[in-house]
Amino acid sequence: MTEILRRIGEVARIFDAVANLEFKSLALTRGQYLYLVRIAENPGIIPDRLANMVKVDRTTAARALQKLVDSGLVEKRSDANNQKNRQLFVTEAGQQAATLIQRENQLSEATALQGFSPEQLVAFAADLDQLLQNVRPLWLNAKQGKTREY
Repeated sequence: MTEILRRIGEVARIFDAVANLEFKSLALTRGQYLYLVRIAENPGIIPDRLANMVKVDRTTAARALQKLVDSGLVEKRSDANNQKNRQLFVTEAGQQAATLIQRENQLSEATALQGFSPEQLVAFAADLDQLLQNVRPLWLNAKQGKTREY
């Protein structure tokens, strides 16, 4: 077995660890940078959709979002069409932090993908899309409390 998922996990953990260390100056705790960038990319997103986007449960997302609100990087606003929905927006400070995080992401991606030909990158992206298509149902089933038989 080639242990592909272990390798993917190792890559993800490396970049997560690097990001957490590099973003300490922004006072972001573990993983909060991911939420901040997704909000910056999707102004007005609601917490449930954001949680689904980053593949975490609502409670985990709510805790992270509250810390971002408390730190002044994100604000919640009532949705004009549905008062129950709270829309999320980055503040000016949040946008500055998100821009820095996006620049780090570009550098990390360039570092990780150096040495790949354009053709390899296209094939790799297609393979990752297939992998995601295969595993997304696992996430949906787990959210519904379903387990697999081993």
